Amino acid sequence: MFSKVSFKYSRYEIQIEGFAVSALSILTSDSEQNTKPEIMDLQNYSLVSEFVLHGLCTSKHLQIFFFIFFSGIYVATVLGNLIIVVTVISDPHLLSSPMYFLLGNLSFLDIWLASFATPKMIRDFLSDRKLIPFGGCMAQIFFLHFIGGAEMVLLVSMAYDRYVAICKPLHYMTMMNQQTCIGLVLVSWVIGFVHSISQVVFTVNLPYCGPSEVDSFFCDLPLVIKLACMDTYVLGMLMISDSGLLSMSCFLLLLISYTAILIAVRQHAPGGASKALSTCSAHIMVVTLFFGPCIFIYVWPFSRFSVDKLLSVFYTIFTPLLNPLIYTLRNKEMKISMKKLRNRRVTFH
Repeated sequence: MFSKVSFKYSRYEIQIEGFAVSALSILTSDSEQNTKPEIMDLQNYSLVSEFVLHGLCTSKHLQIFFFIFFSGIYVATVLGNLIIVVTVISDPHLLSSPMYFLLGNLSFLDIWLASFATPKMIRDFLSDRKLIPFGGCMAQIFFLHFIGGAEMVLLVSMAYDRYVAICKPLHYMTMMNQQTCIGLVLVSWVIGFVHSISQVVFTVNLPYCGPSEVDSFFCDLPLVIKLACMDTYVLGMLMISDSGLLSMSCFLLLLISYTAILIAVRQHAPGGASKALSTCSAHIMVVTLFFGPCIFIYVWPFSRFSVDKLLSVFYTIFTPLLNPLIYTLRNKEMKISMKKLRNRRVTFH
């Protein structure tokens, strides 16, 4: 029996003369058409295989200047921290001292902190297109938060070491024995790893379908999660608040420790207050240069401030350079050990 069937399909009215079309075929065709856009969207999510970094600037002349400048800074940072690590390891007296043992670990972390993104940034100064693979971008996020988190906790451990040495000198060797020092270093590494892996696990599984441009010279969490093809505001706030909480809590603990040291020195040794203030002020300056940018970036993560690039340079490049200058190279005992190490090498040759 012939009949005329009229129905709406894909927003167009279609008339078919002939045998009545079964409802099952219509539903099947409709479901197939509806699933095609979803399949295409899911395929588009995996299109991003690399990211484009904007770098520090676009001027050719400035890029040449920055290439020379940051190359010198990077070499000085690595050599300075490497010398400190070798000096501490080669001198049994320094290695057995809690303060120098922690300083050696700090220099080791600073070498990695200066190396996770700086060599690529230097190379990109000579490149027209600053590309980084997806895996390399995730690796930068991992190492930044791993090393940065470990260094924050280690700085707190160093402040605690100074507090015990000044406020409880009679119990110093008991409270800061070798097992305690090793435990403090391991705790800093574990906290850094747990903090970092919790960031990367969520970030690597987000769908990325473009745009793929990161407005910095390395991949950082607040900038990368903005590129996901979904609403990441709540997830981003949870992830970034983790970094903000770690930064703020460590910074407050450091301020409390140094304040307690100054108060104790002023009460028990008024004459040594100026010397302690000089030492603590230098340490606080490094702590501020390291924690200040981190707190600014991760407490207000979704603000569009062009100053973020400058702040990133401070805690990833300049702070690893300042740490050996302020913490160790101003120390007479460290200088004596370095001279002994140099004389030993001259005698050996």
